[in-house]
Amino acid sequence: MNVSMFSLEGKVAIVTGGSRGLGYASALALAEAGATVVVSSRKIEGLEPVAEEIRARGGKGIAIAAHVARAEDSKALIEKVMKEFGRLDILMNNAGTNPYYGSIMDQDEKTWDITMNVNVKGVFLLSQLAARFMKEQGGGSIINTASIAGLRPGVLGAYSVSKAAVIMLTEVMAKEWGQYNIRVNAIAPGVIKTRLSEALWKDPEAGAQVERNMPLMRLGEPEEITGTVLLLASDAGSYITGETIVIDGGRIHGEPAFLEKK
Repeated sequence: MNVSMFSLEGKVAIVTGGSRGLGYASALALAEAGATVVVSSRKIEGLEPVAEEIRARGGKGIAIAAHVARAEDSKALIEKVMKEFGRLDILMNNAGTNPYYGSIMDQDEKTWDITMNVNVKGVFLLSQLAARFMKEQGGGSIINTASIAGLRPGVLGAYSVSKAAVIMLTEVMAKEWGQYNIRVNAIAPGVIKTRLSEALWKDPEAGAQVERNMPLMRLGEPEEITGTVLLLASDAGSYITGETIVIDGGRIHGEPAFLEKK
């Protein structure tokens, strides 16, 4: 295999939720591979430092604020990118939220709607808009951030439902858009050290419990998902579509077996 297949030279990528966590790490990795990277989230002040860091490292990066759950914002984002660069090759739908922690029996309608609007509708809206341009240019790659919470029910009820929807949406879009050479895949991270999951790892006791329940016995770092993102974004993954790749240190398989005492 030629490692140049991982090159993204001449490609243009959008990363939503790009101001921190998985989006931040992915944006830097895509830029390092040669892509021009547009980082986006709701607030421009969190994006500018990321774009500046990309440029400081010798890459090409710009920041555009957009609320992906709003159709007008998604439309404006895609139009700005097309006007500036004339193409869009990679879309990473990474923006996500989880405003409620608790039983769905007690959940209010507002937090349910916020979760579904950002995590599901945002992916639908932006992917649909991007795909229309990708179709005309001969293809592209869409990467959705799901979660192992979308594969196994846990304590994050509405969030789990939204991520299960993202996984199915990924499969539906891949099935429909493959004919246009548009590949659509998802990553399903486990507990990665980001702000979204900090309730599970900032507390030492809770973090240690999570670590004991996975084969690799440690939490993941944002940079550890970037190899998979590069695979799915580049020609190295040219025959992969409709897949959800789990990146969770083995947690989905349960606690370590035959654990040696130390």
